[in-house]
Amino acid sequence: MTPLHADVLVIGGGLGGVAAALAAARAGRTVTITEEYDWLGGQLTSQGVPPDEHTWIEQFGATASYRALRDGIREHYRRWYPLTAAARSEVALNPGAGLVSRLCAEPRASVHVLDGLLAPHISAGRIRVIRNVRPVAATRDGGRVATVEVESTRDGDRTLLTGDYVLDATETGELLPLADVPFVTGFESRSETGEPSAPEQAQPENQQAFSWCFIIDHVDGADHTIDRPADYDEWLAQEPDFWGAPMISLTGPDPRTLETFTRTFTPTIDTDPLALVADQRAAGGDRELWTFRRILAKGLFESGAFESDIVLVNWPMIDYLGGTLTAGDREEHLAAAKRQSLAMLYWLQTEAPRPDGGRGWPGLRLRGDVAGTEDGFAQAPYIRESRRIRAEYTVVEQDLSIAIRGHGRPATFDDTVGVGMYRIDLHPTTGGDNYLDIASAPFEIPLGALIPVGVENLLPAGKNIGTTHITNGAFRLHPVEWNIGEAAGSLAAFCIDRSTTPHHVRADARLLAEFQSLLSRNGVELHWPDVAGY
Repeated sequence: MTPLHADVLVIGGGLGGVAAALAAARAGRTVTITEEYDWLGGQLTSQGVPPDEHTWIEQFGATASYRALRDGIREHYRRWYPLTAAARSEVALNPGAGLVSRLCAEPRASVHVLDGLLAPHISAGRIRVIRNVRPVAATRDGGRVATVEVESTRDGDRTLLTGDYVLDATETGELLPLADVPFVTGFESRSETGEPSAPEQAQPENQQAFSWCFIIDHVDGADHTIDRPADYDEWLAQEPDFWGAPMISLTGPDPRTLETFTRTFTPTIDTDPLALVADQRAAGGDRELWTFRRILAKGLFESGAFESDIVLVNWPMIDYLGGTLTAGDREEHLAAAKRQSLAMLYWLQTEAPRPDGGRGWPGLRLRGDVAGTEDGFAQAPYIRESRRIRAEYTVVEQDLSIAIRGHGRPATFDDTVGVGMYRIDLHPTTGGDNYLDIASAPFEIPLGALIPVGVENLLPAGKNIGTTHITNGAFRLHPVEWNIGEAAGSLAAFCIDRSTTPHHVRADARLLAEFQSLLSRNGVELHWPDVAGY
């Protein structure tokens, strides 16, 4: 099998992978990027999830290329959609007027913009995209990853790939075990990390829940009720001890206070979408689930353009707690997570309480056309936690927690390669833990967290960097993943150009300063202004 070679090989086409490919191509390097699903973009597209972002995202705290992505999504709606005059004049247009983010949009809009960002590099021959493949094997030559073999998810054909640098941008760090790179999963022990919120003993199989999201709208007077799932009663009976109610309901714990409360769900809601502003400092936005992750608000468009809002269902009730995706029974858990989501949909259509005292919203309709699927579900599961490299530096709770640090000023690192910000937000886990929510300071991304031990030419480009189970909760979000990928792609190109290694870049003050200067010139913010966390 003759390998396909590129200077930089990126395995995984999520946000980190795309950012890495763009950065390396911008530096003049050839890139091969692979993706398991039809769409590039990962959590923003194939997983369907609008970006979780910090409060200051419209002013600062993201790379220039991430801003280009956000601006492109807004321009997509201004150019092609029949916005009202008031919506069109909104500088910070939020097409879905969702409360989880200031930029809630349909996944396909993000796909168009991401493809557009890549297009000139593809035309120039700098970037090759291979879709619908997964990594299945890798070989090592001493301290270097020599080859990666990917397999088509459609026909099983295999392709051998090589690169001077190999970036693992997969959602679960799939290259790490294949390439024999040291990694960790789940909870580290308190004795290892010193984290107050860590358990006494390591719990590698205790990981955050993942979710299989789906997209719906509501056609008043219609009946789109799906067939009753065969295992519906089993899902209705699911009631974790800490939940306070059956999971298939509108009742559950508040992520920040852990108090049990009942959310509302009102597909007929008719509030002014321009009056809604997402602000994660104030609240999570999930009191009313119809507007929580709404990705298209019909009120922002000319009358009659859309018969309904369009909503992404990524709610606590579909968090799958039955197992992880880093063990051998991956396919079993993927199938079960989708069945749980299907049960939730059927409950919404038939049993959810309505304001008029009735039960069920039969007009709820799966929108596979919006998700890019036949069944209305996202192409891929929404994954919150990955295998994580054993890194030269691991970010721990003490680095970020305002309570531990005694203040909310930014967490700084001499080897910063970007910035990020989010509360430490951990969803319920497969080990039976409730939400863990910790007020976090804005942080810099240390280069040491991107450098694995035991291998020379592999870099993480997503959620697989050197964080712990706990600090992953602040690093796993969209703009941080993009920044990590951009730093990794830039670092790979930088090392090739100077015949050096990531380890030497971090260890050599001159090289580090040169690399940081390069990042700054390319629009990567390395430091925060004078802000405080929450």
